[in-house]
Amino acid sequence: MVLAKNAQLAAATENDARWASVVARDPKADGKFYYSVKTTGVYCRPSCGARLARPENVRFHTTCEDAQKAGFRPCKRCKPNQTSANEQHTAKIAIACRLIEKSLEVPSLEQLSKYVGLSTYHFHRVFKVITGLTPKEYAAAHRQNRVRNTLKKSGTVTEAIYNAGYNSNGRFYETSDRVLGMTPSNYRAGGADTDIHFAVGECSLGSILVAKSDRGICAILLGDEPDTLTRDLQDRFPQANFIGGDAEFEQFVSKVVGFVEAPALGLDLPLDIRGTAFQQRVWQALQKIPPGSTASYTDIAKCIGLPKSVRAVAQACGANPLAVAIPCHRVVRHDGALSGYRWGVERKRTLLEREAQN
Repeated sequence: MVLAKNAQLAAATENDARWASVVARDPKADGKFYYSVKTTGVYCRPSCGARLARPENVRFHTTCEDAQKAGFRPCKRCKPNQTSANEQHTAKIAIACRLIEKSLEVPSLEQLSKYVGLSTYHFHRVFKVITGLTPKEYAAAHRQNRVRNTLKKSGTVTEAIYNAGYNSNGRFYETSDRVLGMTPSNYRAGGADTDIHFAVGECSLGSILVAKSDRGICAILLGDEPDTLTRDLQDRFPQANFIGGDAEFEQFVSKVVGFVEAPALGLDLPLDIRGTAFQQRVWQALQKIPPGSTASYTDIAKCIGLPKSVRAVAQACGANPLAVAIPCHRVVRHDGALSGYRWGVERKRTLLEREAQN
């Protein structure tokens, strides 16, 4: 009888998805649940380095309070009732990010690490793990986003550049094309004097608009009405010079259409990707999802080191202007069901089915 009961208890634990996190000692599961061990009378974090308990002796708890009410005491090794090192690091990096964002002069690595109480080497490593960027890259991305916003509001371009934290016009103009895709004056004027070639055609998914700047493809839009796609492009750069496709550009468009029809073939054309630092991190993660595979919004949030930013990830997917090239159609709900797609759920379904067959 006892053996049969133990076997049932062990099977119940092993069939619980949380047990895999305990076996793997996964630090990402810390804070999501706790587990107790009947034979020792303690409860632990999933990442606890103690010897693995027998599954029939394990129970799961949602909070520390639940475990303590059940009569278990906190493990002295992993200290589950105290803030974990990962949580402490995340809080410190958040403080450093706020300091970078409010400072006109970019703080040095030494200043940032001292401010949060970590060694320079440890701070740099932890910052990269949590944000996906080095402190220098984070500061640059924030400044770039700030200059985009201030260019639309400031009285002059020079004022916007200095308000964004650049010490001189020269330093900004060295990178302005990469940051804005055009000169600051043109960006401020809604893309005035910027040439954007575009064409609207048809593909198996309906109407398709392809647009190209000097830097590369800046839009691949799908829809039912060509006029709607054209207005979408014009809203992005209301003062740009839009140039209809000639014979040479039509060949360029045919490559994009061929890619949309068969995404597994890849697209060996340059992309002009513009977005906030957060959007670009999400889009980079999407481009790592292989054809025929999917990931959840939660998976992407974890991939970029921000597991609580699931809603923001979904918004970044919705802001993607490059259909299929940045494969937001490969992102599904945590249960595998299809969710919203900027260009329609049926197009998303078709793309996934098409990729699964290849």
